[in-house]
Amino acid sequence: MTDNPLDVEDLLSGKPVEGEGLWDTMKTIGFAVAIALLVRTFAFEPFSIPSGSMIPTLLVGDYLFVSKSSYGYSKHALPFSLPLIPGRILYEAPKRGDVMVFKLPTDGKTDYIKRIIGLPGDTIQVRGGILHINGVAVKRERVDNYVYQTTQGNFINTVLYTETLPNGITHPVIEISDSFPQDNTQVYTVPEDHFFAMGDNRDNSRDSRFLMDVGFIPKENLVGRAEMLFFSIDGSFWKVWTWPWSVRFERFFTGVN
Repeated sequence: MTDNPLDVEDLLSGKPVEGEGLWDTMKTIGFAVAIALLVRTFAFEPFSIPSGSMIPTLLVGDYLFVSKSSYGYSKHALPFSLPLIPGRILYEAPKRGDVMVFKLPTDGKTDYIKRIIGLPGDTIQVRGGILHINGVAVKRERVDNYVYQTTQGNFINTVLYTETLPNGITHPVIEISDSFPQDNTQVYTVPEDHFFAMGDNRDNSRDSRFLMDVGFIPKENLVGRAEMLFFSIDGSFWKVWTWPWSVRFERFFTGVN
């Protein structure tokens, strides 16, 4: 015997019975979570920029969408990098100049964002601050002085340049000096199925020039291509009361180039 017997008339009339509303709510939440996971895994994933290695293209406090389908899918497309995808499927090779997110090769966990400079088989070298690809100096033109503030509050004086890659892609870079160790490197030969990436903030970027820390990036470690900024703030995201002054509205919904 039950405490709440079902009324036959209620069932025939289609009225919701006790517990049906909760079940519908649970199903709705489940569907929403599943759709969100599918979008995050196979379409777009949001990322935030915590460091200044890609200044001036990306600023600390930028929030952006990364296209997960741009280079196909590996296990790193899945939550927690679950090993359910062997190698890489639906692969499409990145283009020189793409701004990409990848898993750090030395730990396979940390998300990094840099610009693709070298493709498989390329030789890469920096001499006197000038990038050389396959033995040819990349065109670099001075634009202006550029000052930015670090997360510690220090102001850094740099020079802003435009750099034109062999495929015609032009993008900004900044340099403090052309005489730092990372401005004069060895010759790197990019292995098959690997890529060479550098930050646009050339003197403050831990990237493929540092073989023990980053090095060459296997294609399996590619997560996706940075596509569009959707939010940007100069300060803490959680200090909502500062948003009228700290939110960079002019960066909303701008493409990443």
